[in-house]
Amino acid sequence: MPLTPTGDLVRSAAEEGAGVGAFNVVQIEHAEAIVAGAEAADRPVVLQLSENTVRYHGALEPLGRATLAIAAACGVPAAVHLDHAESPELVRAAVDLGFTSVMFDAARLPYAANVAATREITAHCHDRDTWVEAELGEIGGKDGAHAPGVRTDPGEAEAFVRATGVDALAVAVGSSHAMLTRDAVLDFALIARLSAAVPVPLVLHGSSGVPDDDLRKAVATGMRKVNISTHLNKTFTRAVRAHLREHPAVADPRRYLGPARDAVAAEVARLLAVLADPARVPAVS
Repeated sequence: MPLTPTGDLVRSAAEEGAGVGAFNVVQIEHAEAIVAGAEAADRPVVLQLSENTVRYHGALEPLGRATLAIAAACGVPAAVHLDHAESPELVRAAVDLGFTSVMFDAARLPYAANVAATREITAHCHDRDTWVEAELGEIGGKDGAHAPGVRTDPGEAEAFVRATGVDALAVAVGSSHAMLTRDAVLDFALIARLSAAVPVPLVLHGSSGVPDDDLRKAVATGMRKVNISTHLNKTFTRAVRAHLREHPAVADPRRYLGPARDAVAAEVARLLAVLADPARVPAVS
């Protein structure tokens, strides 16, 4: 089926009281696994490419086109999103390529400069029917200003959204990027205040560090798009290691990438179920 606009997926999730799972693509096996997991769960999904991944591959277009093609062949609604792009040129390239949404990250800039840069990018994207996510009150797990203790102020967030015209806002509420353990402590009272104050959907970054029960609670409290990357990378790498341990003479990468892809697909399906029905799905560690 054709790609679904990211905004449509998030609005539908809001109507259900659910969250949309957004999973990062590092290589083509990730894209295939994410789609397979979404189809198994019968849930919509967002496939994301980050600026770091684009830098790793040396260009946006090869993996970007592959991800767009895989998402378009998905049997459930799927969108393709550019994640954490600090480069306006990369944002424009993703829009031209057909991505359904972008996350422009100017959070390292002072507030006024962040507003000005984000407003300019948003106008460009809206002219091309592309949904825009931005960030305020830096998410932890990065250098410099991106400290784990940072929290987004609801009043400032509301003013930022109105000043920039963005369609969604990533907020800092206690999660942190690249966590290898699932023990982040979210500020649910702050999520509720942000949800009441901010007139657009909220996005939870750093969700790999958040345990299942707290993912459910975050969605119930107002989060609508939930980004997960490191947790899937752990799942992928664990499966590769297990296969190579059991088959040390293997040389064909398909022999170990295939099981890793299958493991990620199963975990995507499970996480989408958690986000779809926070009140009912049992926790799995």
